[in-house]
Amino acid sequence: MKLSVIKLEMMAIMAAFSLNMAAQKIVVLTPLEKSVSKNGIGYLDIGKVGFRSPVMAVFELKNKGSKKTAIDNVWVSCGCLAADYPKTEIAGGEKFKIRITYDAAQMGHFEKQVRIKTRNGQYTDLAIRGVVVEEVKDYAGAYPVKVGDLRIDCDNIEFDDVNKGDKPYFDIHIINDGVKTMQPNLMHMPAYLTAQYTPQYLRPGEPGIIRVTLNSNELHDYGMTQTSVYLGNNLGDTVSQDKEIVVTAVLLPSFAAIKDNVKQYAPKINLSAKELNLDFNGKKKKRGTIEITNNGRTALAISSLQVFTTGLNVTLGKAELQPGETTTLKITAIKEQIKKAKSMPRVLMITNDPDNPKIVIKVNTKN
Repeated sequence: MKLSVIKLEMMAIMAAFSLNMAAQKIVVLTPLEKSVSKNGIGYLDIGKVGFRSPVMAVFELKNKGSKKTAIDNVWVSCGCLAADYPKTEIAGGEKFKIRITYDAAQMGHFEKQVRIKTRNGQYTDLAIRGVVVEEVKDYAGAYPVKVGDLRIDCDNIEFDDVNKGDKPYFDIHIINDGVKTMQPNLMHMPAYLTAQYTPQYLRPGEPGIIRVTLNSNELHDYGMTQTSVYLGNNLGDTVSQDKEIVVTAVLLPSFAAIKDNVKQYAPKINLSAKELNLDFNGKKKKRGTIEITNNGRTALAISSLQVFTTGLNVTLGKAELQPGETTTLKITAIKEQIKKAKSMPRVLMITNDPDNPKIVIKVNTKN
């Protein structure tokens, strides 16, 4: 009998404790992109903060209990923090916000905490972190392409009119728009490309240059060679589409050894147009036609016909034209693919006309 009474009393105590915990339970809901949870603390990464420029971080919380509660007290970890919180009761199931204002008085990385205590004795910890810089700048204009926490000024590299033996280079201007030091690196680099990083490490807000150099001796085919490389924020970063940089190289055949008295017998290409204007007018595809004629004295050979970007399909009637002969080049633009293109829609032709070894046809589209 005595054991039964003790058992009943223990059950009653446990039930009361469970009811009290169920009645009042504060949870952090903050659904922001850079919010995380660590050791039960609601963290919010607020990124770069200007020195002596107050910034506000907003946490959303919820009383998941069934009964009303209230915030009894709030503690902040330093005098540079101020917390604004509800002074009235918070109903069961109700959401509420706590606004933390941080006035940075010291440069560098920071992590600041706030602790709240509710009526039932529950403690909830919140924290903000980031880095204090002298001035917060907007790099979106000068560095329009965002790759993780890095920004670059372009995501498309073109090496035009390259001859065998040339080693042209292209500079990508880059800046660290994050709050941690980065080691940018280009991934999936082919043998004909090399990269040099200045500086190798980028501190928050620091600019730099990635110099991409082309070794034309490693290109084996005349015409266009195109590949995609990927910009990692650090070594070991993963490859993804949002990190893609398209690299195009156009290697030209050399006619330097041909003498002027021989050129008069060479083929001579003539196009009815070097630019196409295509209006989709509500259609998914639009086709244009260009006539190609050989006005020279020997056979004209079109050795390469390629497109610079996705969204274009080309069809050539004949790749070799005798003197006076004409053929048709048909160019079809695909609306949805053109929208996603990273460079201007163009068609490249490589010929044996010594005066026109490379011809580029621009394709202008209109919705």
